[in-house]
Amino acid sequence: MEKFNFENLIVYQKSLNLSKLICVKAGSFPQKFSRISDQLIGAIISVPLNIAEGSGRLSSKDKMNFYKTSRSSVYEVAALLDITFNLKLISEIENNNWRKEIIIIAKMISSLINKLK
Repeated sequence: MEKFNFENLIVYQKSLNLSKLICVKAGSFPQKFSRISDQLIGAIISVPLNIAEGSGRLSSKDKMNFYKTSRSSVYEVAALLDITFNLKLISEIENNNWRKEIIIIAKMISSLINKLK
């Protein structure tokens, strides 16, 4: 199967895999936490979506703007993980594993941005 260039990026693949895990978990939150669930899902899916959209842009400046948005979404996910962990909606293991992944993803996105400077 033919792929777009962004689909070969490890950072895209990692963020896509993490999105799946977090979306499944957030979808199981109790109804009273639906706003947090929606916010978390929106933030985590924004990461691979903005990597994909940025890779399709022709100018370095446009690419960089989408990669920066993607990185900002990673930071939003970090804050949401803090909130969901404090509310006991996710386990300590999930929190620790997902935080490790988002730190790696943030660093990888920063590398994409730095290559464009």
